[in-house]
Amino acid sequence: MKRLVIKVGSAVLREDSVLAVDRLNNLVDLIAKLKNEKGYEIILVSSGAVAAGNTVLNLDRIEVLNRQALAAIGQPLLMKHYKRRFREHNLKCAQMLLVEEDFDSRKRSANAKGVMEILLKNNIIPILNENDVIANQELLIGDNDQLAARAAYFFDADMLAILSDIDGLYDSNPHENLNAKMRKIVEKIKEYELEMRHTPNSEFATGGIVTKLKAADYVMKRGIPMYLTSGFDLTNAYDFLVEENHKSGTLFKAIKG
Repeated sequence: MKRLVIKVGSAVLREDSVLAVDRLNNLVDLIAKLKNEKGYEIILVSSGAVAAGNTVLNLDRIEVLNRQALAAIGQPLLMKHYKRRFREHNLKCAQMLLVEEDFDSRKRSANAKGVMEILLKNNIIPILNENDVIANQELLIGDNDQLAARAAYFFDADMLAILSDIDGLYDSNPHENLNAKMRKIVEKIKEYELEMRHTPNSEFATGGIVTKLKAADYVMKRGIPMYLTSGFDLTNAYDFLVEENHKSGTLFKAIKG
């Protein structure tokens, strides 16, 4: 594996009414280890702009314009924290804000890919987010799970890893069934699973397990595996991504051919 897309969700990066700085720090430490010790190229897809903005200004997030205003406030706050922490590892980062058209248009996707290659070639960590500050609903991808899936495909990643408040895919709802078992390896996602109702666990999240299944389905069909695990405790992420030991979390295997 050479190139890895890591996506972290809003629920991971917020703790009550403040930015979860400790979790952000732990994430940066993981990425630094993957880069400096494993030699991976890392593309980070980071949610949390709206949640970060809400720590400064309390607005009704149901209103689209309010969410856009909060994203405008929160995006530089996130980048400030990322830049400071990556600097401690002698790493630099850059921001890329994307919308649906950047992947649908051949010219724009080629341009985005060209910029991405320059950043990675120069040892820069690109931090991606959806450009929901100015984009209307027609231009939005909708959630960062789908953005991460597109980024993994269009930017030629070898794997997508999603760090979430969901620590894997279970055979039934673990909140309702104490005997629910984690599915460590998934080779096929059934159609009804992709059509389930979205159930985000955080008021700042836009997805839930369904958006992660859709992301997995997207990359699997394009020959890219996806790993889903907790972003709260990165033990499993270290085991799998650094030690290459699959103790927990769900691996969605790429479909051959």
